[in-house]
Amino acid sequence: MSEFKVKNSTLASKGHLQIEWASKRMPVLSKIKERFAKEKPLKGLTLGACLHVTKETAVLVDVLHAGGARVALCGSNPLSTQDDVAAALAEKGIHIFAWRGQTTEEYYWCMNQVIDYGPEITLDDGADLVSTIHNKRKEALPNIKGGTEETTTGLMRLKAMEKSGALKYAIIAVNDAYTKYLFDNRYGTGQSTIDGILRATNILLAGKNFVVCGYGWCGRGLAMRAHGMGANVIVTEVDPLRSLEAVMNGYRVMPMDQAAETGDIFVTTTGNINVIRSEHFRKMKDGAILANSGHFNVEIDIESLEKLTVSRRKIRTNLEEYSLKDGRKIYLLAEGRLVNLAAAEGHPSEVMDMSFANQALSVEYLAKKEKMLPKVYPVPKEIDKKVASLKLDSMGIEIDKLTEEQKEYLATWEMGTT
Repeated sequence: MSEFKVKNSTLASKGHLQIEWASKRMPVLSKIKERFAKEKPLKGLTLGACLHVTKETAVLVDVLHAGGARVALCGSNPLSTQDDVAAALAEKGIHIFAWRGQTTEEYYWCMNQVIDYGPEITLDDGADLVSTIHNKRKEALPNIKGGTEETTTGLMRLKAMEKSGALKYAIIAVNDAYTKYLFDNRYGTGQSTIDGILRATNILLAGKNFVVCGYGWCGRGLAMRAHGMGANVIVTEVDPLRSLEAVMNGYRVMPMDQAAETGDIFVTTTGNINVIRSEHFRKMKDGAILANSGHFNVEIDIESLEKLTVSRRKIRTNLEEYSLKDGRKIYLLAEGRLVNLAAAEGHPSEVMDMSFANQALSVEYLAKKEKMLPKVYPVPKEIDKKVASLKLDSMGIEIDKLTEEQKEYLATWEMGTT
């Protein structure tokens, strides 16, 4: 087995500074690290992780390492790895296999290196690691006690595996913790997606028609941030409840066919395939900008866009121009991959503090439990509440506690109107 493979080991000193910067803004993980360093709850465990290799992920890896675990890590997207952070992790003794700009073959080579270490617990972001183990590396399954999943898209795949009977070990749905999706998905995705779009284009959002495809928690956060910067937000959805909520939040809601004619900027946040397709490209304005903030690069039908194209050229880093046969130009950001990670730095450290605290505590939970049935489980409520309490403490915020009288009242049914 290789010990590590990164793009440039000389970047390590810069990476250490980035990790230090993030660590100071992740006080919940810092508290967990202090306890882990004393108690060593993960001593002797091998963890296999497929996560976006960012400075925030490095802080999580430090926590797991402090808890006694051996960690093997690969990137969960070919364009999301921060090479300086990867170099720093390699210098810290982490078995890391990640660099920015991987081919598909290199991406899966790195994943197989992680699997070669024989993980007992997996940490995944998009479920590629879990699906690869189940499909191509089944010999690794008997050694695995459980795993965690970070994203909405990954959980969609894992729940489909559970439903079909294909899932062979327990997964804790970190994404579904309140202290994850209400903050990471909403505030993190909202801010970092806008950040990626602006870094790639430097356009003015005010006055633009900004189409958000999908109104889950990521879409909600993105719509809120785009509106706050003066954009005219349009939402496309397939769910009537979410559509109604978007209307009540003050956004225009319409089918994609109609939005295609109106939008200046389009961002997909659905986790589904071919959300923006050939019939939509044909209706778009000259100069329309396309970006994706869903996990995989399947939400924009790039193959269909290429068939309509007579020429392509790279205008800026992460900005490619497609010249169509009728003379219109459409601009695609970050190859249709996660724009917030490919064109920016991903979510702010402060919000990843809670998401990765859930990861660390869920790994500890799995380590202490007997092997669980192969199902997708919620994050235990006590972990969710603990993360919220630690975050409030770190912000210097105190909250009320129920009095004994109030507890008694809530526990009974006899008292009514007096």
